[in-house]
Amino acid sequence: MNLTQWVDAGTLDLSDTVVAQRLCDMAGESDSRVGLAVGLLVAALRNGSVCVDLASVRDRDTADVAVDLPWPEPHAWLAAVRASPLAGDPPVVRFLDELLYFDRYWLEEQQVCGDVAARLTAYPPPDAAAPDLTRLFPEGYAEQRAAAEVAVAQRLTVLTGGPGTGKTTTVARLLAALAEQADLAGGTGLRMALAAPTGKAAARLQEAVALEVARLSPVDQRRLAGVRSTTLHRLLGSRPDTSSRFRHHRHNRLPYDVVVIDETSMVSLTMMARLLEAVRPDARLVLVGDPDQLASVDAGAVLADLVEGLGDVGVVELETPHRFGQSIGALAHAVRTGDDDAAMDVLRRGGDAIGWVDTTDAVDALRASLLERAVRMRRAAVLGDASEARSILEEHRLLCAHRRGPFGVAVWNRRVEGWLADDTGQPLWTPWYAGRPVLVTANDYGLGVYNGDAGVVVASTHGLRAHIGSADFAPSRLGQVETMFAMTIHKSQGSQADEVTVLLPPPESRLLTRELFYTAVTRAKKRVVVVGPESAVRAAIGQRAMRASGLAKRLQNRRPTDP
Repeated sequence: MNLTQWVDAGTLDLSDTVVAQRLCDMAGESDSRVGLAVGLLVAALRNGSVCVDLASVRDRDTADVAVDLPWPEPHAWLAAVRASPLAGDPPVVRFLDELLYFDRYWLEEQQVCGDVAARLTAYPPPDAAAPDLTRLFPEGYAEQRAAAEVAVAQRLTVLTGGPGTGKTTTVARLLAALAEQADLAGGTGLRMALAAPTGKAAARLQEAVALEVARLSPVDQRRLAGVRSTTLHRLLGSRPDTSSRFRHHRHNRLPYDVVVIDETSMVSLTMMARLLEAVRPDARLVLVGDPDQLASVDAGAVLADLVEGLGDVGVVELETPHRFGQSIGALAHAVRTGDDDAAMDVLRRGGDAIGWVDTTDAVDALRASLLERAVRMRRAAVLGDASEARSILEEHRLLCAHRRGPFGVAVWNRRVEGWLADDTGQPLWTPWYAGRPVLVTANDYGLGVYNGDAGVVVASTHGLRAHIGSADFAPSRLGQVETMFAMTIHKSQGSQADEVTVLLPPPESRLLTRELFYTAVTRAKKRVVVVGPESAVRAAIGQRAMRASGLAKRLQNRRPTDP
């Protein structure tokens, strides 16, 4: 089996061919066409897909690489893989029409589809007491009230919408409505759980729901007292012996009556399978998120698949943004809908909320503003003013698509540190220094800091302290952190800053996608500055982050009829 040409063309990595060769050897498979299919499947998983479409992979790949590769004839190729020992019993690979899967992901996709379909046909009892939604969703909350009406009437609700459309408001008031319903029925109170894929997202969910609950009546506040948010891993019960199985499962269900998952776009296929099998059949499950944002780091784009596969059955979209100004909202809408002409019109008009730096060399364009903020943050940190240093940090985020290379966060973090040292005349001899912005990259439940938390190192009478959230720590207690003068767009997901600068890589970058650009733009509260040429803007909007999946097709075939 010789896949060198595909490696040379960049279609496969060497590691993909090694895995494919090993699997073929174990099954006694010598057909190079089968080896190519398995290698492409390994590469697809590495890039976030759960399967590969052998009928169209050639056309998609040759659009990216100008290489005349000796692709197999599609029908004969499919026949060869179907006849392979790898597709035997027990199967290593499986098919859904022309889609090729590894057995694990085929089973997980099938399970998710079955569990979702079962939930959509399991309606609450017809005599259930009706909560007073008009009280909880008064005038001005019509869109959120309509969403709550759907959620009250079924076991599964997919609540979508862009940033600032009121998803958290809907969740908090929906929980109050369900608690009222339980009280009217004479129950003992609902057991509720809130969760999100990351610790940072869970903390934000907790804070946002608490703020909204504080606006409700004392009776509603009493009913929702004690509701806490956690990570999805903690909710399901992590096990030390495996990363894909949990203490709660189909034979040991979660004890909750209502489960709400925020930032569902970040949930992989495997995690969704584990969640669905752990939630009790009679419990309500509410999945909240924005399907147009970046999908999970691991394989799958489950939220987008649910929206596409279910259509209007069980899916409610909030459309009216309340957080953005008109300009940022118009840019976000243009990016989300793929209208590059409209996006360019917004960027060219500019204004207080929109900036565009049309350049391929961002160093001169960004040096002054980045250095000015770094100097102010260092000055406040040296003086021990943690509040001011944190305030400066939250003013701005420089967001990059790449981690490495000239457009990556590693280069820009070193660059700003160099500028800061030159400007202050104080070389930064150690990794820890006053004024260093830091990003937590792994959860530490003991310290109460989570992946995605940001802070600043500040001088004190007791030495340097890293101020993260409402606490401060000696730097030696923090394990996995990195400097954060710049951060990746992936890491920024779920967070916001007053002003965001989006550094676009060249148009040919494979990371440059509509979902990436949309996620970056919607991190800004007050102002967004896009740095890059028009060709990069149009390339980002024109390129979708395509993740091969059969879940939407499976769901379309299992849609229930209206009750």
